[in-house]
Amino acid sequence: MTRQFCAVAALLLFGLAIGCSKTQPVKADSMKPAKDRKPAPVFSLKDGSGQNVGLEDLKGKVILLNFWATWCSPCKIEIPWFIEFEQQFKDRGFAVLGVSLDEEGWQAVRPYVARSRINYRVMVDSDEKVSKMYGPFVQAPTPEEPEPIIGSLPTSFIIDRAGRIASVHVGLVSKGNYENEIKTLLEDSPAVRGRAALPAILIPAR
Repeated sequence: MTRQFCAVAALLLFGLAIGCSKTQPVKADSMKPAKDRKPAPVFSLKDGSGQNVGLEDLKGKVILLNFWATWCSPCKIEIPWFIEFEQQFKDRGFAVLGVSLDEEGWQAVRPYVARSRINYRVMVDSDEKVSKMYGPFVQAPTPEEPEPIIGSLPTSFIIDRAGRIASVHVGLVSKGNYENEIKTLLEDSPAVRGRAALPAILIPAR
């Protein structure tokens, strides 16, 4: 390969890694210990059928909250993974929520959801209300921007069963990274720990 081709390829890979950015991503966390997790802001938005969907509806579940847009190339890579996760883990207390930041709203989102056969709930944050709620978890407020919004797509939050943010991912993250965190949080539940802690019952021989 020529040196020029290598340079172009490197730039493309870098672009996929950081995502579709209005601003440079400020941080991307690995999974936090339970004691360091902060409560996820509660919100409610309407889905494509006009029904309200929010975190309160999914209390007690592990949630992957994904901020995305139809024009975001890295988002298009992740969405098939999220479709698979929804199918694979939904019966174990897991759900994906997609929050679109498309300026065209449902006009752009509805046909994309149908074409991609997205099987999880998708909403549109047209006034950036939810983006402002979650923006401070990605970028610290400043005097110039006291209410930071989600400025890089995709941005995803993994929320534990207690409604706390366990991790934040800005830009394209590996499928295995997501899957490992989801499985860890699904196993780390009171019900699972309780079953594991039950003592063995000895049945005397007759």
